[in-house]
Amino acid sequence: MLYDVLVSLARPLGWWGRMRVDGLEHLPAEGPVLLAPNHDSQMDPVLISLAALPRRMLRYLAGDDLWRIPLVGAVLDGMGQIPITRGRGDRRALERAVDALKAGDAVTVFPEGRLSWGQRLRARSGLGLLAGWAPEAKVVLCAITGSTDFVRFPTRPRVTVSFFPPATGGIRPGEEPAAFSARMLQELRARAPVTPAGRKRIIGGSPKVRRTLARNRTLNELPPEPPPPLSSAPPPQPGEQMGD
Repeated sequence: MLYDVLVSLARPLGWWGRMRVDGLEHLPAEGPVLLAPNHDSQMDPVLISLAALPRRMLRYLAGDDLWRIPLVGAVLDGMGQIPITRGRGDRRALERAVDALKAGDAVTVFPEGRLSWGQRLRARSGLGLLAGWAPEAKVVLCAITGSTDFVRFPTRPRVTVSFFPPATGGIRPGEEPAAFSARMLQELRARAPVTPAGRKRIIGGSPKVRRTLARNRTLNELPPEPPPPLSSAPPPQPGEQMGD
């Protein structure tokens, strides 16, 4: 399987990063799982996938801009990843994620929706929507630390990837999706404080990063993204029509 091959090729990164994995037993080997990690480094998806490889394959909700890079989109499709347009209430991507959960897959969603770049960000509603739409999925949190130090070569990083169940429990009856996402993010950040990425550790990213974020309308200080239609209702079943 392409996923297993490509993730296995990342083993030298785990060695160089002196990666330690804790709580892998909390990640079910089968059945629907909604995995929620913090996100401070571009290395996070690779390292989390490597940490989880002894248990199972992970499918990520990943920014659709990656699919615009030649060949990368085809590889991501081959690995079963799911493109999502950030900050737009991408209902189609969420429906694909629900379908994956219903099929028993493990879907990974970053509650913050993007790299933190050293900033405290509000949680996006996507994690809560999926938890409400697929209540049979087990929610597992994943705290990753040390991944921002990969750029500080030749100093070797010391990476820790920890899987754990939410101490405050899963989504509660009547709980708003955004509130659930915020609760999960609070637990994550208690274990993995926000850390700036890059050699210069610039909070908010370089000027180029800031321009890109502004262009994509994903800066934290912007108003919340509008929720998708029927935001708290399950996605339509085959044959049903979505409202305009």
